[in-house]
Amino acid sequence: MTLTVEQVMTAAPVVPVMVIEKLEHAVPLAQALTKGGLKALEITLRTPVALDAIRAIKEAMPEAMVGAGTIVSERDLDAALEAGASFLVSPGTTPALADAAANCGVPMLPGVASPSEAMVLLEKGFTHLKFFPAEAAGGVPMLKSIGGPLPQLTFCPTGGISVNNARDYLALPNVACVGGSWMAPKDLVTSESWDQIEALASAAAALA
Repeated sequence: MTLTVEQVMTAAPVVPVMVIEKLEHAVPLAQALTKGGLKALEITLRTPVALDAIRAIKEAMPEAMVGAGTIVSERDLDAALEAGASFLVSPGTTPALADAAANCGVPMLPGVASPSEAMVLLEKGFTHLKFFPAEAAGGVPMLKSIGGPLPQLTFCPTGGISVNNARDYLALPNVACVGGSWMAPKDLVTSESWDQIEALASAAAALA
């Protein structure tokens, strides 16, 4: 069954943004995060093993919501779909990428950093967007301001989000979830400290 963008954004208050360096870490990391209550997982296409990591997680956890992040071209989009990604996330959006996303058959969170970019995507039918880089692009005050003239838009702010400011974003009526990586820091992944990652995920899931 195909997911809806609403299902992805409301599965948990935080979408883990995962940078997987070693393929053998993919499944245990995904298991730790989902056991902690974070159901939608974004695998960034920033490493050579990212696509294989998506395949491995989908094979081991067929029901998992496994998405691909850092989609910056139609080529990335096609590769992510071939790997089995259940949803897609981009840091920004070109017209060609928006058109491809609109017809790809899985939910897409296209990235924006301004009201003008958001309005362009709204014209194309996108009402659920990634706000990136959230803190650098104005943070909570910017999203609060955008919500006035564009109340029909819902955001997943990502970039500079931490356990210290996530609640401020989640309190906004136009924010459904946030993206972040603090529950899977590199040192804990490298040391394969899955129990600690599960505990951090559980705390993140409780932010709702």
